[in-house]
Amino acid sequence: MPVFPPVEPVGFDPSIPNEARVYDYWLGGKDNFAADRDAAEAALLIAPELPLMCREGRKFLRRTIRFLAAAGIRRFIDIGCGLPTQGNVHEIVQECAPDARVVYVDKDPVVVNHGQALVEDNERVVVIRGDVRDPDSILTHPRLRELVDLDEPVAVLLVAVLAAINDDDLTMAVTTRLREAIAPGSYMVISHAISDLRPEATDKLALLFADEWATKDDGRLRLPTEAEILPLFGDLEMVEPGLVRVPEWRPEPDELRPPKDTVWAVGGVGRKR
Repeated sequence: MPVFPPVEPVGFDPSIPNEARVYDYWLGGKDNFAADRDAAEAALLIAPELPLMCREGRKFLRRTIRFLAAAGIRRFIDIGCGLPTQGNVHEIVQECAPDARVVYVDKDPVVVNHGQALVEDNERVVVIRGDVRDPDSILTHPRLRELVDLDEPVAVLLVAVLAAINDDDLTMAVTTRLREAIAPGSYMVISHAISDLRPEATDKLALLFADEWATKDDGRLRLPTEAEILPLFGDLEMVEPGLVRVPEWRPEPDELRPPKDTVWAVGGVGRKR
């Protein structure tokens, strides 16, 4: 079993751009500060399609949740959940499965506080503080264990969060540990930005993030290629259509798709046999 390095808790500092709050700005939210807006605008000068990518990422999340609910999954662990927005996991799944349980996990205390306020009246939903780089602390968290029995099928959601890990070996160790922890019949959802389509833009964004936004443990200087994402699923059985660009993962019949190559992120769903 891999040994994960200790992770220092992240404090709240509105003068430092925060990825969750930058995403919130791109999605049209109001839970962001001047530093977040400045960073978001700087990134848009490099890649003006980023708000579109965020919206497509939310659509991908919605479609995968509906698929998992139809497959009978009633326990969800959303790691790196980000700030509350419209169409959160519990809202999507509890529309069709009111008995579903959801654990949200994020390292940002602002995200956790907002999330806890949002779900305080929902006994089937909890929000806990945890870092994707330390999966054991998430898996053993008492609030998670109260709500989720890991001996039963669950869905682990890693949607647009793994880019926060700056070590490819650690990324593989994290996904391996999570795969090992879940019971047969469980699912893992992964989406990740890739460098294949716009390598110059993604290189510039990675440098911007590392120089301006990140703490010493965050971010990466290079986004992976599409071929480097599939191994993160390990021996999980890929659900059709496999690992694809996120707009191409089971789009709804009436859903408008963005222009080709404007969304440089892939996503997929794997099932543990």
